[in-house]
Amino acid sequence: MGTFQAGSDVLFILLGAIMVLAMHSGFAFLEVGTVREKNQVNALVKIIVDFAVSTIAYFFIGYAIAYGVDFYGSASSLTEKNGYELVKFFFLLTFAAAIPAIISGGIAERSKFNPQLAASFIIVGFIYPFFEGIVWNGNFGFQDWLNTTFGAEFHDFAGSVVVHAMGGWLALGAVIMLGHRKGRYGKNGEMFAHPPSNIPFLALGAWILTVGWFGFNVMSAQTVESISGLVAVNSLMAMVGGILASLFFGKYDPGFVHNGPLAGLVAVCAGSDVMHPLGALVTGLIAGGLFVYTFTMAQNKWKIDDVLGVWPLHGLCGAWGGIAAGIFGLQALGGMGGVSFVSQLVGTLAGVSIATVAGFAVYGTLKKLVGIRLDEEEEYQGADLSIHKISATPD
Repeated sequence: MGTFQAGSDVLFILLGAIMVLAMHSGFAFLEVGTVREKNQVNALVKIIVDFAVSTIAYFFIGYAIAYGVDFYGSASSLTEKNGYELVKFFFLLTFAAAIPAIISGGIAERSKFNPQLAASFIIVGFIYPFFEGIVWNGNFGFQDWLNTTFGAEFHDFAGSVVVHAMGGWLALGAVIMLGHRKGRYGKNGEMFAHPPSNIPFLALGAWILTVGWFGFNVMSAQTVESISGLVAVNSLMAMVGGILASLFFGKYDPGFVHNGPLAGLVAVCAGSDVMHPLGALVTGLIAGGLFVYTFTMAQNKWKIDDVLGVWPLHGLCGAWGGIAAGIFGLQALGGMGGVSFVSQLVGTLAGVSIATVAGFAVYGTLKKLVGIRLDEEEEYQGADLSIHKISATPD
C-alpha cells in the first residue's frame, strides 16, 4: 500500500506539472495575439527559451535555496518514493518559470533577447526562490513570527502572491526601466493605439491558461490524499466572476473579456482551499473589475506601456488575492478559517516589496551594464526580423 500511495502521488503531481507546463503555451499565444505582427516570432521564442533557462537556474540553484534540496546524489537516491522529489521539483519548476513568462508580456516589442535571458536566470535562480522558501518552506522564521504575532501564518495555497504578484511587480520594474514603445505616446501626452494583432490567438492563449489553471490550483495539494474539490469549484467560480466583471466594465472588449478569467484565477489561488464558493465568486468579480480599471489607468493616464497588462493582471490581482484569502477565508464569511487578515496583508506587502525592489535592481543593473532595449531602427523593424531574421508570415 505504501508503494501504491507513493506511485499515486507521483502520478498526481506529474499530471499537475504537465498541465502547468501546457500553460506556458498559453502565455506564448496570449502574447502572440496581443503584440503586433512584427513581434510574434519573438514572443514564441522568448517563452520556450525562458523555460529552458529557468529549468537550469531552478535545478542547480533555486530549488536548493527554497527547500534545501539538491540533486547531486546518485540516481538511485533520487528515486525514493518512486522519485516523488523529482516530480515535485518539476511541478514547482513550472511555477517558477511562470515568472519570466509573465514578465515577457510586459516588456514585449522592444526588449533585447540575451539580457532578458540573463534576468530570467537571476530571478528564477535567486529572487523567486528566496520568497518561495519563506512562504512555502518556513525559511528565516517569517511564518513563525506571523503565527505568533497575529495567530496564523501567511496563507498562499497556489501562489497568488508567491507566483503572480511576484511576477507582476518584477515586471513593473522592467517595464519602467525599458520605457514605452516608440510611437505609443506623443510629445503632448496623446496616446496612439497598438491594437492586438490576432484576437483568435489571444483567445486561444487565454483558454489554454484557463484550462491549465485547474492543474495549477487543484494539484497544489501535491498529494492524492490532500486533494480538495473545493479548490476546483472555487477556481471555477472566480474564473466566472472575472469573465463577467471584465465583460461589464470592459464594455465587451474581447481583450478584456479573455483576460477576465485569468484575473479571477490569479486572485483565487491564495485562498482557493479555504474560501466558500460565493467568496471565490466575489473575489473573481473584484479581480475582473480591478484589472480593467488599472489596465486602463496604467495605459492611458500613467503612461506605463505594459503591453499585456501583466502588472494589473498578475501584480495587482495577485496582491488582491493574497488579501482576499484573509477576508473570505474567515469562518464568519463562510470560509474554512485558519487565516488572519493581518498576516495576509503583511505577507502580501512583503512579496510586493521584494519583487518591486528586485525588479528595478535587476533590470536597472542590466540596463547600465549591457542595455536592455533594442535600438530605434531594430524596434521599428520588429523583433522578429531584428533578432530572429524571419517574420511570422514570410513571403
